[in-house]
Amino acid sequence: MACEAGTMRTALTQSMVDKFPISVKVKDYRDARLKGLILRITPAGVKSFYCEYARGKRVWLGRADAVGLFEARESARVILSEVYRGIDPIEARKPKREVPTFRAFLDGDYGLWAKANQKAHKQNLNRLATAFKVLLDKRLDAITALDVERWRGGEVERGLSLETINRDISSIKAAFNRAVEWELLGTNPLAKVKKSRTDNCPKVRYLSYDEEARLRAALDAREERRCAERDSANRWRSERGYELLPSLRQLAFTDHVKPLILLSINTGCRRGELFDLTWSNVDLDRRILTVTGATAKSRRTRHIPLNREAMFVLQGWRAQAESTDGMVFVNDAGQRFDRVNFSWRHLLKDAGITAFRWHDMRHHFASRLVMGGVDLNTVRELLGHSDYAMTLRYAHLAPEHKLKAVEVLVSTSPFAAAA
Repeated sequence: MACEAGTMRTALTQSMVDKFPISVKVKDYRDARLKGLILRITPAGVKSFYCEYARGKRVWLGRADAVGLFEARESARVILSEVYRGIDPIEARKPKREVPTFRAFLDGDYGLWAKANQKAHKQNLNRLATAFKVLLDKRLDAITALDVERWRGGEVERGLSLETINRDISSIKAAFNRAVEWELLGTNPLAKVKKSRTDNCPKVRYLSYDEEARLRAALDAREERRCAERDSANRWRSERGYELLPSLRQLAFTDHVKPLILLSINTGCRRGELFDLTWSNVDLDRRILTVTGATAKSRRTRHIPLNREAMFVLQGWRAQAESTDGMVFVNDAGQRFDRVNFSWRHLLKDAGITAFRWHDMRHHFASRLVMGGVDLNTVRELLGHSDYAMTLRYAHLAPEHKLKAVEVLVSTSPFAAAA
């Protein structure tokens, strides 16, 4: 429309505004006294004031029969002053969405997004609500970097580890980034909050050869104990003429504990990935276990070759499974496992192993590979790490690579013979 309009520049007066004739085309009259003020007249006889603050960008000030020239000039001056201060008048005049409290944000938009995009959304949302409880009832635009720094100080004072604090800071900053993307906030007020400095190569907990031997011995002892308990129960039933229970000695495993642990050690799968594993993702002919994107923490599918022990475990477990159509591991009710903590704690106690979590078996898997000479990139692919930095924690376990690097100094030095 503007490109078709005729344009004139003149020192507008109220008398001129009232008397300008109607044209067959849209016509613009630009005020010579205030650059940016425009009077537009349409063929329908409508006269309106506009403030043009940039090429192609205008703000409507009102119809000339309701707004006088003096008022239009004052309004245009205010707009041009805003532009000079870096404020976009059109954006400033858009209706503002109500900014929710942090609690409402977690329960509402962010909670729905997390449910659709994060595998561990329940844990993440619960951690945010628990860690930042003091901020839950503040509006997002009222939460500042200083609030988070004060929170950090309190967490340090009560003895929380820097790694945990950093994880929580990353989580809340990510939540605020979403609020910016969804235009609830103009900028992320926590963008400049930095993580605390920590050791980038923390000590990795894995089993020593002696500990692994004790764990395996405890597993075997547990299997024998369960078999003996079943034998004892059947003797009791036999003496009283009751129907005997199936003998556990005819099975490869008495329950899920031993196969879960041996698969963890030999595949590096997370506990949840094994709980979600289905027989359709176990290819015993090609010796490949597939962790699908739907069940992986990284949301990326990966394929893990099965070594001899992993094959033995899956073949034995499959032979005694009631069904090979659904999940590999199910509880007595035929449903997905959600915990093995009780059996795990007792097993570690029997093996005399301390400070070792179930997840540490994943570290054990990676550590043994690196110490066996497997390159870090292959280890990264087997673990399903999207970030190479996560795999670097195992680099110190391959000292021979660093030794080869420093040996270059000797081979290229003219003093090598003397050395």
